[in-house]
Amino acid sequence: MQRLFTTFANGWPGFGIFIQRLVTGVVLVLHGVVALNHASEAGLLIPQVAGAVLGLLIMLGLWTPLTGALIVVIEVWIALAGGGSGLSLILAVLGGTLAMIGPGAWSIDARLFGRKHIAT
Repeated sequence: MQRLFTTFANGWPGFGIFIQRLVTGVVLVLHGVVALNHASEAGLLIPQVAGAVLGLLIMLGLWTPLTGALIVVIEVWIALAGGGSGLSLILAVLGGTLAMIGPGAWSIDARLFGRKHIAT
C-alpha cells in the first residue's frame, strides 16, 4: 500500500504539505457551504457539496492521492459548468499537486500506511 504514496515528508516539508492540505480543504468546505446557502443552481450544488466532503478528507490527509485526483475532476467540472471562477482552477491545481506529492507525515495516511518502526 505504501507504493501509492510518493512521500511521507516530515520536518519543514511535512509542515508545508500540512498547511497546503489545510488551506485547500478549508476553501473547498467554504465553497460547499456557500453553495448550500445560495442553492440557485441545483446542477452545481452536487459538485460543490462533493468538493466540501473531499475538502474534509484532504484536511485529514485520508486517501490523499485519490482525494486529490477527485478534487481535480470536481473543480474542473465546476469550472466548465460555468459556476466556477479562477479559484476553481487554482483548487484543481492544488488538488493535483497534493495527489502527486503525497500526504506528508502529519496525516492519517502516514499513520495507516507509513513506515513502521519494529522494536527489537
